[in-house]
Amino acid sequence: MNSPIQGTAADIIKIAMINIRKRLQAAFLKTRMILQVHDELLFELPEAELDVVIRMVREEMEGVMNLSVPLKVEIGHGRNWADAH
Repeated sequence: MNSPIQGTAADIIKIAMINIRKRLQAAFLKTRMILQVHDELLFELPEAELDVVIRMVREEMEGVMNLSVPLKVEIGHGRNWADAH
């Protein structure tokens, strides 16, 4: 019963990941997407790129699909994964 929901969520984040990677490369940023855990993405980046990358990731993840309900993204940052939460 849950399979269509989980499968669709997996497809949505994969599309967002592809779009984010393309935008990072096009902007010649040093930021690297290094990990996906369910609906979460982890990036490694220079602090100077933080504002640009936050905006980019939010745009791509919230705008990846036009759904009847909004996709909302929470973004945290820190020196390690624990601090980002």
